[in-house]
Amino acid sequence: MLAAYAGYGLDGFDFMAYTFIIPTLITLWGMSKAEAGYIASAALVTSAIGGWGAGVLADRIGRVRVLQLTVLWFAAFTFLSGFTQSYGQLLFIRAMQGFGFGGEWTVGSVLVAETIEARHRGKAAGIVQSSWSVGWAAAALAFWAANLLLAADLSWRVILWAGILPALLIIYIRRNVSEPAVYREMRSRRMLQTASAAANSAKTASETAHFLSIFRPPLLRNTLLATSLATGMLAAYYSVTTWLPTFLETERHLSVTGRTGYLLMLIVGSLAGYLTSAWLADALGRRRNFMLFAACGAVLILIYTHMPVSGGMLLIGFPLGFFILGIFSGMGACFAELFPSPVRGSGQGFCYSMGRAIGAACPALIGAWSTHVSLGQSIGAITVGAYALVVVSAWALPETRGRVLGIEAGAAT
Repeated sequence: MLAAYAGYGLDGFDFMAYTFIIPTLITLWGMSKAEAGYIASAALVTSAIGGWGAGVLADRIGRVRVLQLTVLWFAAFTFLSGFTQSYGQLLFIRAMQGFGFGGEWTVGSVLVAETIEARHRGKAAGIVQSSWSVGWAAAALAFWAANLLLAADLSWRVILWAGILPALLIIYIRRNVSEPAVYREMRSRRMLQTASAAANSAKTASETAHFLSIFRPPLLRNTLLATSLATGMLAAYYSVTTWLPTFLETERHLSVTGRTGYLLMLIVGSLAGYLTSAWLADALGRRRNFMLFAACGAVLILIYTHMPVSGGMLLIGFPLGFFILGIFSGMGACFAELFPSPVRGSGQGFCYSMGRAIGAACPALIGAWSTHVSLGQSIGAITVGAYALVVVSAWALPETRGRVLGIEAGAAT
């Protein structure tokens, strides 16, 4: 849990750092909002590929080993992005960073889910998920401090360069984490089956066959519904967090200090939401928790994007962050419970990553749409539509609370 918590927190810092520097780059480089959205979307698309690939690799060579590789990858490219000199260079480097960024969540969430017993899995996964708020807060404070102490053309680079520093600690921690017993047992069985098949001159079951089983009954229905659920949740999240700093500057006319205060209110609310949702995921069940948080998030984003600063907008930030981030607490546990051990990484990686790839279109769509309507209206409309998809998908999914993760456990059982 400590290793996954630290890794996901670093994930949050590196990814959210870009959202804070969008207004600066628009000013310095003359980027349009659409171009800024394309950079965010490019990183999310490649992160979908990386997340899927990391899940497949985690089933083949181990959760812990792949986790170390993903952390090294995205931290290194976050650091390199601080040296870019143009829109095209930043677009390429951020796209490359996405490959590692996408893999960390997939592998870390599988590792935690397979380590924690069923009755506490939702709470454990939610606690790990809450580290995103810590990373987000660190990015916000780094942005505030850098802008206070440095010139604008240097401050944004320093923020990105800082993304490499925590990786050293994460690598050390991960070298001291063992593979879960569930994974070790699965690997032992697979080796015995392969040896037996070879001895009988039979066709050996390949890793590709295991991977493709998520697209066949009885797992296909869960794959499609989990992908739809992830699409709605991530589309809503990216719609809000990518553009919120720009919204606060351009439409609410807040200074750097003012924006930081509003964002910190949202972040504090998100931390409370993660921890509360972690408990509710085990108490209410995965499905009810998803539907509750999606409905409340849809209402709050409409209020937030249409409310003037003087109307209590700062205070609304707390419940907004509570619901739009807290909804993710049950996802890692739920997705792990939908797939059996041999394809748990592959299935979880595909659903989350495909949802991310589809949801990645939203930042670019909002950037383009905001040339015709206000940025706040664009954010609100797309977020509400995304949460409607979450409610429908959660309602159709099976309830997995309390499911034991074993070699044969999965959607069919």
